[in-house]
Amino acid sequence: MKKVLVTGVSGYVGQHCAAELLKNGYSVKGSVRSLSKTDQVTKAIKKVIDPKGNLEYCELNLLKDEGWQQAMEGCDYLLHVASPFVTSEPKDENDLIKPAVEGTQRALRAAKKAGIKRIVLTSSMVAMMNDAKGIVEINQNSWTNVKAKGVSAYLKSKTLAEQSAWEFINNQEGDQLLELVTINPGPIYGPTLSGNLNGESMGMYKQLISGKMPLLPRFAINMSDVRDVAAIHVAALKNEKANGKRFIVSSEKAHKGVEMAEILKENGYSKVSTKLAPNFLLRFMAKFNNDLKGMLPFIGNTFNGDISETMKTFNWKPIPLEKTVLDTAKSVEEAMKK
Repeated sequence: MKKVLVTGVSGYVGQHCAAELLKNGYSVKGSVRSLSKTDQVTKAIKKVIDPKGNLEYCELNLLKDEGWQQAMEGCDYLLHVASPFVTSEPKDENDLIKPAVEGTQRALRAAKKAGIKRIVLTSSMVAMMNDAKGIVEINQNSWTNVKAKGVSAYLKSKTLAEQSAWEFINNQEGDQLLELVTINPGPIYGPTLSGNLNGESMGMYKQLISGKMPLLPRFAINMSDVRDVAAIHVAALKNEKANGKRFIVSSEKAHKGVEMAEILKENGYSKVSTKLAPNFLLRFMAKFNNDLKGMLPFIGNTFNGDISETMKTFNWKPIPLEKTVLDTAKSVEEAMKK
């Protein structure tokens, strides 16, 4: 049985990746920042599949060298999922950039030394946004211009982390070369396994269905289902055609943010607002609100991601947006009742 190290296994995407690996016959070693979280993670994963002794844990910190080499021992592959995900603009952009870039470098160095065959890295469409103006076409060759005006700390963190990974791969030496695949989803939704609603995606849905989001921003981007994202992470471990490539894992077309609200409204979520906020108002308010400041690169823009290469390589079709939206809302509702 092949073993996969999953960094950030306590997170929303990490838990789904671990469950998908177990379903596909892998054993999993999951990294957490504190081993006190492991019971919660195991409980969450058991909602999907019983690990049957094939799930273990280790403690890692993106900003510390300790433990990385030991964590790789006995592992065949690495899913590097762990990275800060906060769209709110921090006071110091390095609070996001440093752990993203340094954590990626630590993972790559340790994997190379341990003889890991392939790393699948969780990146994002926000690393592919070019100069983010108007209607933006995105594909495997697109990169966000981190020097452009108004680029948020989160966009910089994902872009610089992925670029540092490719730089490492392209400059490595030795007979055994480490392989890399990156997964670049759009905004990720879908059911939560843990019931934790503190993350960005679940928190937004909680606000939506409880009527605490009276005005919605105007933007459009390909949306992603966490179950698709996990499935492609796992499929990318052994797919020979995937090596050295970047894959957008999302809906086939860009969807407006308000479309999710409209689906909810049509399916009985009466408190959901579908009113759009004027762009000028959001840009003005962003001067005083760090959450809105982090949204500025998206407001008023449309990002069209080309997923044809992903569909072809993995013989895959994305989960329909309506199913993603309703499954997310149901999951959030159940968590709110507890």
